[in-house]
Amino acid sequence: MSLPRPVKAVVFDMDGLLVDTETVVFAAMQRAAAGFGGEMPFAIFKRMVGLQHAHSDHIVVEHFGAGFDLDALDAANLPRAIATSSSLASVHHSLGRHGLVERFHALITKDVQTLGKPHPEPFLKAAAALGVAPADCLALEDSHNGVRAASSAGMMTVMVPDMLDPTEEMHSLCVRIAADLHEVRGWIEAA
Repeated sequence: MSLPRPVKAVVFDMDGLLVDTETVVFAAMQRAAAGFGGEMPFAIFKRMVGLQHAHSDHIVVEHFGAGFDLDALDAANLPRAIATSSSLASVHHSLGRHGLVERFHALITKDVQTLGKPHPEPFLKAAAALGVAPADCLALEDSHNGVRAASSAGMMTVMVPDMLDPTEEMHSLCVRIAADLHEVRGWIEAA
């Protein structure tokens, strides 16, 4: 399966895609709410996924593992950025210990955004920082708000679902829905 255009750059979301933080945050919020006799319904949490939030500094569990092979992007000479609703400190905390921050050419964090996801600004800033037209960028997202933002920016948007299943709207906004980052790597290598 090929992508609609040649890929000239790749823009990653962080939380839920590169780092499995959303399930951890949700579980922590449920435990905290239960501690004072309340509850955190999943429907409420789903509305927050992909948006800027005050809980990013509590995110410590990550899931990069054997994920997306950044060496494949090096071999293809593709610049890459992170467009995240998290802070720069959170990016360094989550990815820095593993030497992954330096693998990205631009970090578009909430610290440099005026408007966060679902607004396209984070993705437009990422494309500008990479010097690549948004239409030539592949955006990888796991959240509905992130997909909305990337699609509005005019990027080839691929959803890699984590906690949120792709809806009819997500299918309409994405060029593909991927099972995982390995599948996306195959598409890039085939291009």
